[in-house]
Amino acid sequence: MEPVLYIGLAQSFFAGLMIATKKPQQLYDRVMASWLFLICVEMIFSLSKEYYNELLAFTFIPFTYGPLMYLYAKFLISENPRFGWRNWLHFIPFAIFFILTFVYRKQNVIALDHFFVHDRNFILRMIYGVSFFTSVSVYSGLTFDLIRKHQKKIRDLYSFTSEKINLNWLKGVSISFSVTYLAMFIAGAFNIINGENNPNPLLFSYIGLTLFAFAFSIYGYKQQEIYKYYGVVEPEEPHSSLKNGNKSYNNNHNSVKYQRSGLKEEEARKYLKQLLKLMEVEKPYLNGELSVLDLTFKLNIPRHYLTQILNEKLNKNFYTFVNEYRVEEVIRMMKDPKYKHFSLLALGLEAGFNSKSSFNNIFKSYTGYTPSEYRERLENNKKD
Repeated sequence: MEPVLYIGLAQSFFAGLMIATKKPQQLYDRVMASWLFLICVEMIFSLSKEYYNELLAFTFIPFTYGPLMYLYAKFLISENPRFGWRNWLHFIPFAIFFILTFVYRKQNVIALDHFFVHDRNFILRMIYGVSFFTSVSVYSGLTFDLIRKHQKKIRDLYSFTSEKINLNWLKGVSISFSVTYLAMFIAGAFNIINGENNPNPLLFSYIGLTLFAFAFSIYGYKQQEIYKYYGVVEPEEPHSSLKNGNKSYNNNHNSVKYQRSGLKEEEARKYLKQLLKLMEVEKPYLNGELSVLDLTFKLNIPRHYLTQILNEKLNKNFYTFVNEYRVEEVIRMMKDPKYKHFSLLALGLEAGFNSKSSFNNIFKSYTGYTPSEYRERLENNKKD
């Protein structure tokens, strides 16, 4: 296991250093750097086996991993993140076992060879095991749910998608985190039943943490502030849009949701007419990184009014609304002899799509055909 620890120690330290010195530094970067440095500290403890085993009764540092992963996701997807006193409550289990570690120092409390032995530390072992399992499970689930809700919300804000926006990489980390520790728990249970320490349960944890550190050194370093970087935060009304996330596109539901927005029916019809005219005349959808705020600036209306109009009047989110125009633009170019020699991907990029996969998926969802099938049908119709 030592080679894994040395690799993990080096990877987590340098990944933490990269994130900690990243410019500009954001709150979520500081959270991630803290997690990476704590991983490094735990691996140093594990390499110092004699000191680690004699002094520390519990492995307490992993109680910070779940909360830090959750807070990283929370701050990353918040339009105006703040670290308040309530955030410290997530670290109460860590604080408790940190104190107990020194209260029970030099006692082999969590030895697997007598884990279920009814000695004076039996209840303490049970509490530790249940607490650790609960921490991993709960925070993995909370992080996954945060990202799932975020991925729904961004469809009201962006006309495109990417790893830096949809955070699929972080969703993968949250799933891998739970799977890694599940494997550790299973290995630990196997060893308890068989009275052995082979395989070492901690090996699964350290391999997983090493891979996490590697992923964070790539994706975490490249990750940008989602809302401000891509221009969807309204400085004058920073909190107004928070009410509009995670919508269900049902007209009755939306009517109740927006009944306090202040948007009158007559204004809504006027704004919708202006919006449709803008899309037809100026074709802003040709911008591959078009955001909802780009249109609100052009129309001079609040962001939440625009999302409300799309949801209530057209029963669409911003992502669907814009990309349907892009599909229609591709179809128009397919019919135009001037674009005869353009590849399908070139047509998609020309129309505002920013990737081949999104172009193919959206086009088929809208027309029922892939771009190649649709072009072939057009050519066959010409021959007939």
